[in-house]
Amino acid sequence: MSMVSLPGLQDMINGISQERNLPKQAVEEALREALLKGYERYRRTIEIQTQFSEDYFDNFDVELDVDEEGFRVLAKNLTIVEQVSNQDHQIALKDVREVAPEAQLGDTVTLDVTPDQGEFGRMAAIQTKQVLAQKLRDKQRKMIQEEFKELEGTVLQAKVLRFERQSVILEVASGFGRAGVEAELSKREQLPNDNYRANATFRVYLKKVSQGSQRGPQLLVSRADAGLVVYLFANEVPEIEDEVVRIVAVAREANPPSRHVGPRTKIAVDTLDRDVDPVGACIGARGSRIQVVVNELRGEKIDVIRWSPDPATYIANALSPARVDEVRLVNPEERRAHILVPEDQLSLAIGKEGQNVRLAARLTGWKIDIKDTAKYDAAAEDQKIAEEFERQEAINDRNYDQFGEEE
Repeated sequence: MSMVSLPGLQDMINGISQERNLPKQAVEEALREALLKGYERYRRTIEIQTQFSEDYFDNFDVELDVDEEGFRVLAKNLTIVEQVSNQDHQIALKDVREVAPEAQLGDTVTLDVTPDQGEFGRMAAIQTKQVLAQKLRDKQRKMIQEEFKELEGTVLQAKVLRFERQSVILEVASGFGRAGVEAELSKREQLPNDNYRANATFRVYLKKVSQGSQRGPQLLVSRADAGLVVYLFANEVPEIEDEVVRIVAVAREANPPSRHVGPRTKIAVDTLDRDVDPVGACIGARGSRIQVVVNELRGEKIDVIRWSPDPATYIANALSPARVDEVRLVNPEERRAHILVPEDQLSLAIGKEGQNVRLAARLTGWKIDIKDTAKYDAAAEDQKIAEEFERQEAINDRNYDQFGEEE
């Protein structure tokens, strides 16, 4: 069988494998695919008048010989016929029987169609080089997808590499001694108090492994996702890791709408063990455990509150550090509640630019209205709620009647 020589093939494969952190098998596969495209370019160049269909070269393959440092081109599945009308897909019975007397019409064979060393021209070589670069990028993307897809929703150590527009490009590793790959930390996923200087290290939440063949990092990471807070507490509080204490809900505002308000998180915890204080376990002796989390998040305020199956208790706890007089569940179906607080607790309950009540509402899933206890008229509020309910019922009835008429 003839062969096109590729001097230094083995060293080239080894070098690409190390440089791109790809298995040698993946590099060889990429090279075979690129050489096949090069052969296609060679055929189209020498047979410029021939109209080749899109799938014309699907039955061709490239066989690499790493030891001999070269490659062969094979035409596979050639059908044995009496008279050949397409030499790339058919072969004459009489020609096959010269080497295989038992051959029959309709059988298929593989034929070596490797061009001479000098015929595989410059344009084909350029095509091969371009396709190889693309195939190697594709292999790397696929490897990253396979390696990191199972790590979505986990936290990774990252190092700042460079900056692109408003994004920070980080290097993250999946562990097990593997080389790092690039990840993107977009502006919206950054923390305002972070200092993203070159070579600085951070823990980041792997939010998504993107699919497709787009350029740039495929790993989208976050410092602003609530999952990072959950991980940090689970890593710092043994009771959470041992499932004695569980995190029920988290509400985080890592990038507040106003620069005058700092990042803040509320986290609701619970336990079935009567001898364990879930809030105390998360805070630690003299605040030692929560301080580790706060330091990692660059001073972000964190409220750890006790979850309760009773909505009123849960809402009151969620408005911490404000002191609540009463929680009135004015419309449980729509999950609306009025929270009565003393006048001196109003600003604390609402929070700077509404942040405290906003996070409490997200944490509990209830629409929360803060009211001054001294000025609150329960009867009037109940009447107002009842009137709103009646108006909504009337609207619903009209819509139902209209719908029925159209039917």
